[in-house]
Amino acid sequence: MVPVEKQVELIKRGTVEILPSVKDLTEKLAVSAANKKPLVIKAGFDPTAPDIHLGHTVLLRKLKHFQELGHKVIFLIGDYTGMIGDPSGASKTRKMLNRQEVLDNAKTYEKQVSKILDITIERLVEKADFGKQQKAQMKFNSEWFRKMTIEQLIELASKQTIARILERDDFSNRHKKGDNISFSEFLYPLFQGYDSVALKADIEIGGTDQKFNMLMGRDIQGRYNQKPQIVITMPILVGLDGTQKMSKSLDNYIGIDESPEDIFGKMMSISDEMMFKYYELLTDDDLSKVKKLHPMDAKKNLAKEIVEQYHGKTKAQRAQAGFEKTFQKQDPFTGMKVKAVDLTTANEGALLLKNILFDKQILGLAKMPQSKSEFRRLIEQKAITVNGTKITDFQYKLEANKEYCIKVGKTSFIKITIRVN
Repeated sequence: MVPVEKQVELIKRGTVEILPSVKDLTEKLAVSAANKKPLVIKAGFDPTAPDIHLGHTVLLRKLKHFQELGHKVIFLIGDYTGMIGDPSGASKTRKMLNRQEVLDNAKTYEKQVSKILDITIERLVEKADFGKQQKAQMKFNSEWFRKMTIEQLIELASKQTIARILERDDFSNRHKKGDNISFSEFLYPLFQGYDSVALKADIEIGGTDQKFNMLMGRDIQGRYNQKPQIVITMPILVGLDGTQKMSKSLDNYIGIDESPEDIFGKMMSISDEMMFKYYELLTDDDLSKVKKLHPMDAKKNLAKEIVEQYHGKTKAQRAQAGFEKTFQKQDPFTGMKVKAVDLTTANEGALLLKNILFDKQILGLAKMPQSKSEFRRLIEQKAITVNGTKITDFQYKLEANKEYCIKVGKTSFIKITIRVN
């Protein structure tokens, strides 16, 4: 059995919040270990679209961590709640799906989820082999909602107040503006909360946009005389546009069933800043080691690893080879020698990109910017890139002991590393 401290360390990776506290999580894990009884871990997914993308895998990978630690993991498909549509973050009433649309979308989930979790659609085994990895369970919340009587629905509705529901920002904002809010949307947080009651969940995992709903689960469990679950919120994975939540509707997503070549190419298009966040949320790699790599090498390693997760090692190697054959022959930095830039100070001014480029004694390149005004013009035109990222900050600063591929305009290229004496 993995020691509780090690469990907490693995579980905390990439999380935003653990509520009520990490201490509460630690205590729950300690009780589990003492009683040799695995915890029930829940994450819900409404099948409003047929495909799973990397944004979904942030939660799935956290479920995998719990599965590897020997706990009972439940991948819950909200085939009933999916017909309502999660109102989290919505500025207007969502179009309701019919049951057949929801079920059609759910058909592909088991195959896709099985690429991450060892999963079964059979019922949860009550007497699990504590401390050893066991199969995750796929369940549908229609299992309890289709049996719910009017009396039970009234009882559930009595467990919470309209005032509490209106504390949600999206509901509150719509109410203040006079926009419509359907009563079914009011029921959604209650239904998600009741899922935790039905499953007797010890821990629920969800995105930061699910925080209200998951805390509602704690409230509802308490009102049904159950011990409230621990809530773990995970970051929302930003899509390929670098600004908005990864979503198929925004066409900024990477689907795990896409071809190895498409996944590899899309991964190579993300910014360096996003790359490190993707490493943290989509892999178990040591981030301190990743940050020592050249950004291009790190990005290729990441792209290869993501493809390997969903298509295997051979296809990942082929995807990388195909990318390098198609694109890296056009890369002017390929084979270029690294020029060492020696500085006597590491103060901010010395490491500013504009000062590095101005210093002809350092670079010896006549085609670099000749003045601050020219540098500003190039920045405004997004004509300067560093390690493949277009620079928009006039005060952009480099770091010591890192390698940089810098492109200025269409014809000037240099590969440098900064050394501070």
